[in-house]
Amino acid sequence: MKEAKAVGNYLRIAPRKARLVVDLIRGRSVQDAAQALRMCRKRGAGPVRKILDSAVANATGKEKPVPLVVREAFVDEGPTLKRYMPRAMGRATPIRKRTSRITIVVREGEPASDTKTSGRKAPAAKTARAERGARAQGGTRGAES
Repeated sequence: MKEAKAVGNYLRIAPRKARLVVDLIRGRSVQDAAQALRMCRKRGAGPVRKILDSAVANATGKEKPVPLVVREAFVDEGPTLKRYMPRAMGRATPIRKRTSRITIVVREGEPASDTKTSGRKAPAAKTARAERGARAQGGTRGAES
């Protein structure tokens, strides 16, 4: 299977915010991913879409287009630009302008089916919370007889 990669460096968007957008496209077909990015109203959608287009161009080149899937998509933290904001009484507080490094890998093939995600269990946090609630109803101090 043929793979292609595209990387965007020094992008002026916080990695935490870029990850929200990248999580939308991971595992999807390139057409679905591009459509999702077009409809996404977050600021990170623009740079991610450019990188996706670059990865597709790297994969196809001058060849006939084939169905592609976003195999990997992740965001790493880039260098942080450090600035200062003046505050009262002659002080200054630091401002960290974070940058991102976005990597997208596409490969030939069809996207995986969603059958494995349909039978998911409840998150562990909910079950633990339910356990604590059940214990609290039974008594707060344990065995008080």
